[in-house]
Amino acid sequence: MAQIRPFSDEYEEYRRDESRTCGEADSISFPASEQEVRDVLAEFHADGVPVTVQGARTGLAAGAVPHGGHVMSLGRMNRYLGMRQGDDGTFYLSMEPGVVLSELRKNLASKSLAHDGWDDASLASLAAFESAPEQFFPTDPTEASACMGGIVACNASGARSYKYGPARPHVTALHVALADGDLLVLRRGERFADGRTLRLVTESDRELKLDLPTYQMPRTKNASGYYAADGMDAIDLFIGACGTLGVITRIEVALMPAPAVVWGVSCFFATEEAALDFTEKARPALACAAAIEFFDAGALDILRRQREQSTAFSALPKLADDAAVCVYVELDCESEEQATEQLYRLGDVLTEAGGDESSTWVARTEVDRERLIFFRHAVPESVNMLIDQRRRTDPTITKLGSDMSVPDERLHDVFALYRRTLAEAGLESAAWGHIGNNHIHVNVLPRDAADFRAGGELFAGWAAEATRMGGAVSAEHGVGKIKAGFLATMYGPDHIAESARLKAELDPKGQLGRGNLFGEDVLEAAMADVARGRAQKGGE
Repeated sequence: MAQIRPFSDEYEEYRRDESRTCGEADSISFPASEQEVRDVLAEFHADGVPVTVQGARTGLAAGAVPHGGHVMSLGRMNRYLGMRQGDDGTFYLSMEPGVVLSELRKNLASKSLAHDGWDDASLASLAAFESAPEQFFPTDPTEASACMGGIVACNASGARSYKYGPARPHVTALHVALADGDLLVLRRGERFADGRTLRLVTESDRELKLDLPTYQMPRTKNASGYYAADGMDAIDLFIGACGTLGVITRIEVALMPAPAVVWGVSCFFATEEAALDFTEKARPALACAAAIEFFDAGALDILRRQREQSTAFSALPKLADDAAVCVYVELDCESEEQATEQLYRLGDVLTEAGGDESSTWVARTEVDRERLIFFRHAVPESVNMLIDQRRRTDPTITKLGSDMSVPDERLHDVFALYRRTLAEAGLESAAWGHIGNNHIHVNVLPRDAADFRAGGELFAGWAAEATRMGGAVSAEHGVGKIKAGFLATMYGPDHIAESARLKAELDPKGQLGRGNLFGEDVLEAAMADVARGRAQKGGE
């Protein structure tokens, strides 16, 4: 079994994640195999010790921040476990949850997957993979240092989710260790719910009957709470569950052929209204658009300052003085002819929306695209640096970043909401994100504790308004601990109680991901309710 170590100052970094939230723990372990994960869980189950699972801790919702008890870090579980090829030629790669996304990308591009211990069937598929056109995994969260387990646990997405969707549709099999160390083996297409009732069988032949929440999920980009739908595939329940239902110990994903031609286009506008109009016109016009990204005036001004003040950002392209808003479009095409046709079509839409083709940046080469990617990633990095600087004066503040989405027809409405309420509150902000999915990260940049409180109140109001618009309170970062209140706003107390009871059926002592998704009172009530039901059933 993995050594369970007392938590000490040596492990200080494991108290926090990228949300800048800190927690507490009594012990920590670094299992290197599925069996070690199961052994650690079994060790703590009898006493009901809380267990928080961590990967690379790149999350923004504090899902990996410990809530007392034990920290289980899966970073050492980073092996590729096998490969298969489907009848249609699709390659499926199995791996442990600690595989880092950036390494996966490099290994796929160079066709250099470590394959120690693979069986003959996997080696045969590997040989076919090495002779096939380049394959890739399309999910692309901003933090390429994220682990695959975390990506699955929060159903991460990123810029290219406009074309390829979030992680969920690309995940084809999972191993999930339950709180007591028992194991579920799930493969897409093998087990489905009967309406909202899901029956599962563990490795030890224990039968589980689960009542799924009865809410209707929004028809938008969504990573808010448990996936629940009539007749759903069982695997989808555990994708995006924020580590609350089990520990993911093995992942299989479907790979895709890499696009033959990738061009990036940065379009600049004098007004935000023009950028929104362009987005609405571009969506139906551009068949090859993989990403449609947005940067507002606040974000561009931060980049201008960083370029002038920091040598680390001197490579940023120089922005024109009249560039107030930017929309970046990535075109993933089958040929240069198709890319050229799409570029001309984009130019027509740009002109129609009031943009200027002469001020547009077009990246056709890998080097040029890397500059635009640097530009895109420099925005959140610069904001984090700004907040860290302000925290030296007031350590109580952190960055406040929204993660809400709305349906297509409410894009202008949600922007009007953001602008009006930010102005009324007098708060500094910068916004960027996935405008193709009507999913913008509005970041409030507090200058002091009063701004921080006002920003939190603003976000609570936005969560209610986004819900009324038919949207989601978390589109890609998951709920974690930070947005549990927003989830209650989105689904209401009755549906939250249903979700908590579902967790209690799988985790009757409430050990896994304690504090994620639910407040303590809601979870305790659900655990008591499930315990009473089991006692009554046992007494019959």
